[in-house]
Amino acid sequence: MNGQFEIVKEFGFEAAHTFAHKAPGHENTRMHGHSFKVEVAMRGTPDPVSGCVVDFEDVGRAIGAVREKLDHHLLNDIPGLGTPSLENLARWIAGQLMPSLPQVASVTVRRPTLGESCRYDVA
Repeated sequence: MNGQFEIVKEFGFEAAHTFAHKAPGHENTRMHGHSFKVEVAMRGTPDPVSGCVVDFEDVGRAIGAVREKLDHHLLNDIPGLGTPSLENLARWIAGQLMPSLPQVASVTVRRPTLGESCRYDVA
């Protein structure tokens, strides 16, 4: 049987942001924070020797470097992120991971307490 496999690694981070595009006086124009959950899906065929699409130790190192840039930071100050929407976060995280993990197929960013999420599928 031939086919593709998808493996997933999750991580979380805490961060603050503001939304300057909201109307003056809107609650989201004030700095506020969220607990974010991120799911990184990688797709491919397993290596014939290791049996793995990607070694989870390599995935952990790459994700750790990205998490370090986000956790307990003001998202508005992150270079290249732009407006810190779920959409921009998902795309930015994928872009950060792709150089070391070209198998990345999608990145989903969630704000569980609000029941909100965004999935970015890498073309």
